[in-house]
Amino acid sequence: MSEYDLVIRGGTVVTAADTTVCDIGIRGGVIATLGKGLAAGAQEIDASGKLVLPGGIDSHCHIEQRSSAGVICADDFYSATVAAAFGGTTTVIPFAAQHRGQSLRRVVEEYHEAARPKAVIDYAFHLIISDPTEQVLGQELPALIADGYTSFKVYMTYDLLQLDDGQMLDVLAVARREGALVMVHAENHDIIKWLTGRLLERGLGAPRYHAVSHARLAEGEATNRAVTLSQLLDVPILLVHVSSAEAIEVIRNAQTKGLKIYGETCPQYLFLTADDIAKPGMEGAKFCCSPPPRDHAAQEAVWTGLRNGTFQVFSSDHAPYRFDGSGKLPRGDRTTFKEIANGVPGIELRLPLLFSEGVGQGRLDLNAFVALTATNHAKLYGLYPRKGTIAVGSDADIAIWDPERETTITVGILHDNVGYTPYEGRWLKGWPETVLSLGRIVVEEGRLAATRGSGAFLPCAPSEAAKPVGRPAPELAFVAETHGVPII
Repeated sequence: MSEYDLVIRGGTVVTAADTTVCDIGIRGGVIATLGKGLAAGAQEIDASGKLVLPGGIDSHCHIEQRSSAGVICADDFYSATVAAAFGGTTTVIPFAAQHRGQSLRRVVEEYHEAARPKAVIDYAFHLIISDPTEQVLGQELPALIADGYTSFKVYMTYDLLQLDDGQMLDVLAVARREGALVMVHAENHDIIKWLTGRLLERGLGAPRYHAVSHARLAEGEATNRAVTLSQLLDVPILLVHVSSAEAIEVIRNAQTKGLKIYGETCPQYLFLTADDIAKPGMEGAKFCCSPPPRDHAAQEAVWTGLRNGTFQVFSSDHAPYRFDGSGKLPRGDRTTFKEIANGVPGIELRLPLLFSEGVGQGRLDLNAFVALTATNHAKLYGLYPRKGTIAVGSDADIAIWDPERETTITVGILHDNVGYTPYEGRWLKGWPETVLSLGRIVVEEGRLAATRGSGAFLPCAPSEAAKPVGRPAPELAFVAETHGVPII
């Protein structure tokens, strides 16, 4: 009987901290041994000349989710997790999205019912809080955090999702008390609403005006306000899908002050610009997301943020809508930018894009690539070291990359259900060829080897990232110290 179920031999094993050539022995879905000359496994993979990386974690993706406008994502939990696996991702953390009037607990149950029979890789859930009622904040949310849903997203914009500053503070106070991490979509709703109204009044409804209405100052202002609310209560937050130099500067300054402010960015802000949204006719609708892609200067600011640690995670924000009346174009060619479903696909291409243009072009080293695409996600969301690294005792979630493989992106090579890709025609170097989840091969030689429902739900623990710094605003500290009555 073999000592190991599987041995990966002779690859260059890369973690966020180290790079070494060694074998990996896997037993019972877990990494049992790292070393050279390991005993034979029941199954063997020769990884000579290849990179052996932790499977990616995509902690910001929308799967089988209904938008506030009632539009359903093109991908269900099968097509999305298959696409993720082919792109080297072995764990996804999509959203269980509450809409106003809904029970948060019932929303979570519905997403489990959707994911359980379909997902081919492991998954956790964030919550989306759009209706922070007394019942939600006082009972449902604390109970769900205790059950392993330790992160949730709030919106500062969108008519049917936006929380005002008071509601934001209520949610942040619960997060501080219960040890959860708050993710913030930061854009100034009134700026966007005002600009949108003026543009439409003047007949400027083409897709290109989506980028005009979502001004970068709207992102910068809301980011600053979110940081201020966070600082008032001493609550760590993560600013998601950051696109502009203005927002990056706010985050960087807060981090320099010692605040626990985290940043996330996405492929669209490195590889797309507002010029794509300005393509003729309705073609630009394919590139509409919020915040929108900016310009080349903003792209360089995002690259700098990835290099200098302003951004801890690189996610896809996969928001898949088909380019037809069921998705992007509810009114066909008469659809205005305000009515276009917001979001772009990217769950399969997230890692290859960053590898090719980040590692391949010398902007990032391999260890930073692993940190940004796997390890830091696991640490932020309470999954480390089970996920996000290659270490004895960790789950055997592994992607074996051919760093020399050249690929031209076409929609035909992808596995999502969107029908187009905003990265059509882009040339990439480096691709994950063999992908393992819990030691079982899920992708090999361009073939899916996993079955529907073989992925498992992952309860998340509270993470160190969500712990307060210990410096609430002086006014709040004064009340607590003087009167013994904490406000938070």
